[in-house]
Amino acid sequence: MIEVKNISKKYKSVQALQDISFSVEKGEIFGLIGPDGAGKTTLFRILTTLILADSGTATLNGWDIIKDYQKIRNNVGYMPGRFSLYQTMTVEENLDFFATLFHTTIAENYDLIKDIYSQIEPFKNRMAGKLSGGMKQKLALSCALIHRPLVLFLDEPTTGIDPVSRKELWAMLRKLKNEGITIVVSTPYMDEAMLCDRIALMQKGTIMTIDTPQGIIDKFPQKVFAAKADNMSRLLDDLRGYENVKSCYTFGEFHHFTINNEQLTINNLKRFLIEKGHTNLEIKEIEATIEDCFMNLTDSQK
Repeated sequence: MIEVKNISKKYKSVQALQDISFSVEKGEIFGLIGPDGAGKTTLFRILTTLILADSGTATLNGWDIIKDYQKIRNNVGYMPGRFSLYQTMTVEENLDFFATLFHTTIAENYDLIKDIYSQIEPFKNRMAGKLSGGMKQKLALSCALIHRPLVLFLDEPTTGIDPVSRKELWAMLRKLKNEGITIVVSTPYMDEAMLCDRIALMQKGTIMTIDTPQGIIDKFPQKVFAAKADNMSRLLDDLRGYENVKSCYTFGEFHHFTINNEQLTINNLKRFLIEKGHTNLEIKEIEATIEDCFMNLTDSQK
């Protein structure tokens, strides 16, 4: 459905994208995972024909992003990261406006957006600017879908919304996938990577790796351990200062770390940290997470 080959884009002295290549299959949920500044939004704007790349090519459904830009615009849905609907128009007026732009009606494609729009339909006469964050996202998604696009681009759709709305939105995306819609979604949240069929881990305008989430985890080259104690700040310093620890980062209530000495045991490490004065110490071996993989790939590129 999507083929991207050697796309690059530079803004003055900033290299936003560098030689990006990947493909997305029809009906796939493909995730672009990375922090702010990774190049996700720039890539979306190029693929939706809003800006031009400096070099490289891309096609959607066989249509070239430059020669066939009008066909692409008529067949993609794009939900930008920032709420961009008309805030002084009502919910229903916004949806009707976007349906009209694509020469369709709300009634014609209501079946596609029913699960989403039905949650905000009771507020159809409310100004869009007065909606909550989660309701704004549902309205924006409804507007992006009203013309039944072949490909749906969602730029950080869950940023700034509550956990319940995040869960609901991802459930909706699975239903849209079952409708045959190809979905490309970007997010800075590593836990959402596991909800995609395949992902590309991005950093500073480059793609570090592409695979299924579990495939990336399975390739993690080292054992991963998690540790916590009463004084987490001092624990972090002591782990990073220990000669047998290769890397250490904070993940929630634990520090995740890898070792460069395969002979090191958990008991030996506990003994070292207890001698450092740590109390209520807990250390365990764990499976790597996508975030562990991202940090490891980032470190390898330094």
